[in-house]
Amino acid sequence: MAFRKRREVLRAILNGSACIRPGSVYDATSIRIAEDLGFELGMFGGSVASLAVLGDPDVTLITLTELAEQMRRMSRASTLPVLVDADHGYGNALNVRRTVQELEAAGAAGLTIEDTLLPQAFGQTTTQLISLQEGVGKMKAALDGRGEPSLVIMGRTGAASITGLDDAIARARAYEAVGVDALFFTGIRDRVELEAISAATTLPIVLGGAPEDMTALDYLATQRVRIALQGHAPFAAATQAVYETLKALREGTSPKGLKGLASPELTGRAMREAEVNARSDAFLGLGKK
Repeated sequence: MAFRKRREVLRAILNGSACIRPGSVYDATSIRIAEDLGFELGMFGGSVASLAVLGDPDVTLITLTELAEQMRRMSRASTLPVLVDADHGYGNALNVRRTVQELEAAGAAGLTIEDTLLPQAFGQTTTQLISLQEGVGKMKAALDGRGEPSLVIMGRTGAASITGLDDAIARARAYEAVGVDALFFTGIRDRVELEAISAATTLPIVLGGAPEDMTALDYLATQRVRIALQGHAPFAAATQAVYETLKALREGTSPKGLKGLASPELTGRAMREAEVNARSDAFLGLGKK
């Protein structure tokens, strides 16, 4: 109940006529900055989750508990709706059901469940998919695990670049028939593929990346794309900034000589300093003489 409004915002985006780009978020500070800048939606990707929590690459090492706890921290810090990359649901269909329950309780506005075989199978150097039947079972389990009807559940597939366009369409139509709220695609290579997928399905579409000739939001909107991701540059930028700052300090630069630091005003806004001070005055009497 507490997070229904956030979920209704995401549903409004999916049911609208425009295509938006979400802000990539990964912790309490990044989500507040995205909210302050006016992003309608945050995207909590699996790769940045692994980097932010573990410092590890995106090879399915993060656990459901760790992902949900990070989402919970962001939900506490901001009211910005967040779409969570829940990977394969951390196991079989029964694990998917629990994944939905945990992320719902953590405040996610929506989540994606994909049909990639994860973790990567022994001896396999290329990405593999689970069967269509197992994918359908996972989508059914995800929907069954949903307690709050407004929580958005998306069926995700990368089949277009793995097993081909026909398989991607077959999987999308099967997930649509089960009752997911939207379809999330990765690996779409050109407009021909996108238009074929759009013609074969009816649900809102989310793109996890696209070639340069498919970045125009007006065009994407005509193909029923409602959300188009653009990577996770904020985490990369933050990593570079931390590296440069620590390097400069290590090489003898004084703190006063550092460049590119957030101003006290920006830091104060990110930590909601004015709100905390107001509470301190009201509850601790710190503003009284």
